[in-house]
Amino acid sequence: MNQLQSMRVFVKVADLGSFVGAAGALDLSTAVVTRHVADLEARLGTRLLNRTTRRLSLTESGATYLERVRHILADLEGVEQMVVARNHEPVGTLRIVAPVVFGLHSLAPVVQSYAARYPDVVPDVTLADRHVDLVEEGFDVGILVARHMRSASIVTRRLTTGYMTVCATPAYLAQHGTPTRPEDLLRHSCLSRPAEQGGGEERVFKGPDREVRVRPTNAIAANNAEMLRQFTLLGMGVAILPSYLIGRDLTAGRLVRLLDGYTLPPIEITIAYPSRLHLPAKVRTFIDHLVEHFQPESASARDSRSAAQLRATVEASGSDDPTAREMTDHALESGGTTRRVTRAPRTRMAVSSQF
Repeated sequence: MNQLQSMRVFVKVADLGSFVGAAGALDLSTAVVTRHVADLEARLGTRLLNRTTRRLSLTESGATYLERVRHILADLEGVEQMVVARNHEPVGTLRIVAPVVFGLHSLAPVVQSYAARYPDVVPDVTLADRHVDLVEEGFDVGILVARHMRSASIVTRRLTTGYMTVCATPAYLAQHGTPTRPEDLLRHSCLSRPAEQGGGEERVFKGPDREVRVRPTNAIAANNAEMLRQFTLLGMGVAILPSYLIGRDLTAGRLVRLLDGYTLPPIEITIAYPSRLHLPAKVRTFIDHLVEHFQPESASARDSRSAAQLRATVEASGSDDPTAREMTDHALESGGTTRRVTRAPRTRMAVSSQF
């Protein structure tokens, strides 16, 4: 019979002073309770209980055994409760792996807000531009480009989509001309990954009328997207970089977006974790936090809220301007937007530093 169960039965018999009472409390038959105690005595080679027709009493060995068994069962219950708590309450070290540039430019705010929400979790972040085996290397969560995942036992969940942008400095373009078609890249100094990391691969541009395939030749290679950005800012050539990485450079005019009429294939960014079975709370809550951070509310919901705020402002001001009220009513009726100029969606999510 199960030794731990026999120990629990013995404690209950000793506490109640009755096999029948213990059987009722444990929802077992009296015969099974008697068997558990007898098995313990046989295992120990000593009598634990003195039995008479009227009462039960502990032997000296039984009293010593009972005291120690209580501690053992209490310790076991404490361990079980601790494990259950770790699975249901976010606690412990959370090992995260992500590409280098993604981590440097996009991960820190997520980790900071998560740590503030769950102070009992200690994030342990590793940045790596290589193939990662989550199971072998003991990571809880990976934020990875699909081709950088390795392991048949991992579970993946789409997080967002990243986009690549062709760019160069105004000074470079003034000196060398502005490419207007993908084929023009063949006449420019291109900055990309080394050949062994995919640099020099054929690029597939989707244009307004057709697909265009070109294979730019590297003038300079680097194994890190941030280094390629620095080379680009120094006017050393044309690069294809993640939009999130160069967003501020484009806004400030340090870099110019090229080939606006063409798009490169998007990059799917995924969350990966070892298993759905008994997923620890620290992993589950971090995944939810990532999704919340990188998948903002829909544009319609955002615009509806903005229009409602506009109406509240107009009403609060006491304005009788019919034009303002008409604009506000039109915004609410049309889904909330008062803007007449449409812009290309901006990507909030970082992409892998490999491209």
